[in-house]
Amino acid sequence: MDLNLTGRTALVTGSTGGIGYAIARELADLGARVGINGRGAERVDAAISRLRAETKAGELFAVPGDVATAAGVDDLLARLPAVDILVNNTGIFEPKPFFEIPDADWQRFFEVNVMSGVRLSRAYAPGMVERGWGRVVFISSESGLNIPVEMVHYGMTKTAQLAIARGLAETVAGTGVTVNSVLPGPTLSEGVAEFMKQMAGGAEDADLHAMGRQFVAEHRPSSLIRRLAGVEEVAAMVAYVCSPAASATSGAALRVDGGLLRHIG
Repeated sequence: MDLNLTGRTALVTGSTGGIGYAIARELADLGARVGINGRGAERVDAAISRLRAETKAGELFAVPGDVATAAGVDDLLARLPAVDILVNNTGIFEPKPFFEIPDADWQRFFEVNVMSGVRLSRAYAPGMVERGWGRVVFISSESGLNIPVEMVHYGMTKTAQLAIARGLAETVAGTGVTVNSVLPGPTLSEGVAEFMKQMAGGAEDADLHAMGRQFVAEHRPSSLIRRLAGVEEVAAMVAYVCSPAASATSGAALRVDGGLLRHIG
């Protein structure tokens, strides 16, 4: 199986922590030159320092910038005009009852979760087509199919990502460029861990795995693994999709949801 990404340049947005950080580490382990992105240069530099201690394969470089805005994307593109692999990972979530979500929140979620990937894909994919090889991955969510009633606006953006990824895959059909979505289920990212600690009264010694199993049992009972996934488990799927071995996989919505979604396909 060819998983070698030596000589390939990748950009993983929102990669200073959580799933994005784990994806960057996996791509670097496969030999890729990986751009680490976040809104602040200090946080980006700190993430690169940690990653360099964890992987000795690929090169890591800083690409700070707010990809949630058109100006931020333009600035990033000026510093990094071409990539072979684009992982659209930047995203936000927030539980809020539907009737309390104002227009501004709908627009903010769409700009961050959807338009960031649209703008970057529109800029980078043509170069991939011209070179005859490329990978675009949208980090969607099982919430794009199983819309969470506690954050409908988040679910809407994740459904939109699925549509964009499929449409872009058909746009670049036959070029050597693949476009896919990856759908994580509930995942023990840094943000989720912090949220659970707050629920436990701020206890630093809280058993996050036990709390995760309880959350899944109460709120996602259809899960087949009956626990939160680890960020490295999601990253493993993304790394495979980015590799030469996945050359026949395009236009797919690949689930890392622990079997939560109760349908075939």
